[in-house]
Amino acid sequence: MDSNFKAGFVSFVGKPNVGKSTLLNTILQEKVAIVSHKPQTTREQMQGIYTDDNMQIVFLDTPGIHKHHNQLGKLMNRQATSATKGADVICLLAPCNEPISVNEQHIIRILKERDTPIFLLLTKVDLVTKVELFNKINEWKDLLEFKEIIPISATKEVNLNILLKKIYDYLPVGGKFFEIEQKSNSTSQQITKEVIREKIIFLTRQEVPYSVAVVVESMETSKNLLEISAVIVVERDSQKAILIGKKGEMIKNIGIQARQELEKIFNIKIMLTLFVKVIDEWSNNPKSLKELGYF
Repeated sequence: MDSNFKAGFVSFVGKPNVGKSTLLNTILQEKVAIVSHKPQTTREQMQGIYTDDNMQIVFLDTPGIHKHHNQLGKLMNRQATSATKGADVICLLAPCNEPISVNEQHIIRILKERDTPIFLLLTKVDLVTKVELFNKINEWKDLLEFKEIIPISATKEVNLNILLKKIYDYLPVGGKFFEIEQKSNSTSQQITKEVIREKIIFLTRQEVPYSVAVVVESMETSKNLLEISAVIVVERDSQKAILIGKKGEMIKNIGIQARQELEKIFNIKIMLTLFVKVIDEWSNNPKSLKELGYF
């Protein structure tokens, strides 16, 4: 092993919909996390793995920290907060073009309890002027003792190489945790569940994504066919009706788009069967959350 090779864990934290998953996917040049303009898309801690000749970074993409209104939100906040405890570097993502929010002030209070090196990544730098960026840096810099403040744009790939170089400086010397070709530690069932949920987020109305969960009941391979059966869980009959759609068109479109993406990921022909089930107030019921795999 190269004596200069480094490996460690880097946690992305921030308020909902700040671009953590977009940044992770861009760095890895591969989609490992759901991306949507709707807040709270990421529900569980995802691990993305970046490896080059000098280092291996295990990125922890966490749910956005927010004021929770149910047990699911409380669990998401707990996962995001816990990811900051074992990391070698914490990256706080905040948009250049928005005021500092109440959620971000809450995150700052949490991070003040950590002795881990903390970077401030000011996102969407391509959307502001140099003067606005300067003012935003001044607004943030005294709130916490940031080791680095780096303006970035994930979509334009601005300063991402600088970010990686700075992360290398703070990682411990050590060997790889994962094989070079591995980009994520997600299981096939986790990937399937997230792809289906992503299609629901893109295709349904605003109210449905926050009340939907996906359970993969079975994945069976026979010859050149992967058969997948999954249940989409919602909280109300009205949401079930939206998901099914007129003459079943919505559930059909969700199934088609999910199947097409999964076939690309798994490189095999797929038969995907989807069912919709109502569990009243599942997102606020610890027993239901456990049954749906959130504990």
